[in-house]
Amino acid sequence: MQQDLSDKVVLVTGASSGIGRAMAMALAAQGTRLALVGRSAERLGAIADRIGNGAAAIAADLTKPGEVERVVSEVGSRFGRIDILLPNAGLYIAGDVADGDPDAWDELLTINVNSVFRLVRAVLPQMIERKAGHIVITSSVSGHQAIQWEPVYSASKHAIQSFVHGLRRQVAAHNVRVGAVAPGVVLNELWGYTDAAAIDAKVESREGLRSEDVADAVVYMLTRPANVTIRDLVILPQNQDI
Repeated sequence: MQQDLSDKVVLVTGASSGIGRAMAMALAAQGTRLALVGRSAERLGAIADRIGNGAAAIAADLTKPGEVERVVSEVGSRFGRIDILLPNAGLYIAGDVADGDPDAWDELLTINVNSVFRLVRAVLPQMIERKAGHIVITSSVSGHQAIQWEPVYSASKHAIQSFVHGLRRQVAAHNVRVGAVAPGVVLNELWGYTDAAAIDAKVESREGLRSEDVADAVVYMLTRPANVTIRDLVILPQNQDI
């Protein structure tokens, strides 16, 4: 029997745009209670207002020390618990290492890796105590194979894959499920796609995914029966040659 998500408390990072926003909207339709985290208070507030049902907008810069703990504390004060954690916030950098900016790499690694580790660490004890919880981290197909045009980004997602695989085995006995969704090309702001017509054309040619496609995959992962864990779900455009 698939899991009923109604009234579950969900914390989504990177919720002001792209996959995070799409996940928030898809999970709102499932009757969840949402805590939306991102850098833009204005954009988060607009999404929270659209969702209703007491959705919380929490502006935070997860590169700053203490922000992860503040967010988790605020969600706990408002909702009492976190049932589902979706660490989704991320940065993307492509290009040759020889021409790269190490300071930009540091920021990427702080968001894509360190903030995920810290967020899971902050939420996990309460899930273990309740013997219930589900964590789905946004990874990438770049975490499953080294991609030469984005080696730093790829390295960050390889770290996530390793983390997910080890963490899942640590917490399985506590009825906490852990997995990663790994998209290919997603036609959203992170990859520079903002024009609706251009997105429609790429979808029509099967060269890209919509953020909503990834959100649907995450809902599928979260609603599997309690005895089922989707550890890795790789979702690609039908015509992505990778």
